Amino acid sequence: MKLIRFLPSEKIEALPPSLHFDALHDLTLQQHACDEHWELVDALGNSLARGSIWWNQVPALPNQRLGIIGHFASSSFEATQQLLTHLCGRLKDQKCTMAIGPMDGNTWRKYRFVTETGSESPFFLEPQNPSEWPQWFLQCGFTSLAEYSSSLITDLQKRDPRVNRVRERLEKSGISIQSLQLDRFDEELQEIHQVSSTAFTHNFLYTPLSLDHFHTLYEPIRPHIVPELVFLAKKEGKLVGYLFGIPDLAQAQRGQKVDTTIIKTLAVLPGKSYGGLGALLVDEFHYQSRKAGFGRCIHALEYQGNGKVQHLSQFFGDVMRRYTLFARPL
Repeated sequence: MKLIRFLPSEKIEALPPSLHFDALHDLTLQQHACDEHWELVDALGNSLARGSIWWNQVPALPNQRLGIIGHFASSSFEATQQLLTHLCGRLKDQKCTMAIGPMDGNTWRKYRFVTETGSESPFFLEPQNPSEWPQWFLQCGFTSLAEYSSSLITDLQKRDPRVNRVRERLEKSGISIQSLQLDRFDEELQEIHQVSSTAFTHNFLYTPLSLDHFHTLYEPIRPHIVPELVFLAKKEGKLVGYLFGIPDLAQAQRGQKVDTTIIKTLAVLPGKSYGGLGALLVDEFHYQSRKAGFGRCIHALEYQGNGKVQHLSQFFGDVMRRYTLFARPL
């Protein structure tokens, strides 16, 4: 087995093929701006494991200099061990004190492993991985850094008892809730980016993202957006919070009836005057989902360190899946 380095800053003719997992496109390396990409190949040039590393533009963590491992895929524990040992060594060479992964550069992109699958099928835009991969990370000296979960709500008629008082107070303050206007998609997305950049600033492992890159994230799902499932809270014409929901199109891809919606993102500007707005948006989303004929809702990929969000999901439903982001000291 041999390790081969690829630099996104240089022209890459083609990445090695693999008999075990989908090949990574070289354009992805350029778009994600990793510092190095490594492939572990066999004697025939087929990839047995791969991973990218970042050490320049990375999230911050107190008292640590982080290095990121992403774009991970592997065919065996032996290949994983050789690859991760090498990647951790490269990050240590760059004065990093901790490696975290899997993460494709930052939390705006794909990151974390599914570690408890449950009985439900994967939902639209959910990360997926073989069950062996998190075990291989553990065997290579990684431990849990952060836990996440998705919750399934099967009773969309259940209401939050606080919502009527919250609605009355927010309406008196001039806040109204409206649906996304697709004919103003670019303008609405710009406002959503502004609110996200403010609301998520203190989130765990947050990194700023430019409007262009933010637009790139949402453009692929633009054809699948149902305006009635995207709620914008505005005050005096200014966006102060939003809930971005979408039908579970993975059900359609499996030939099933689409009976489930997904809360993809919820964000509210900080401040006491907006207290309860998140709960109101969730309640409105459940109501509109049921009104549109959906019977279930998924609160997707919630950080377990966010007590308010976690409490809200536990009130309405039960955890259906768990995820883990791993770390290893260098």
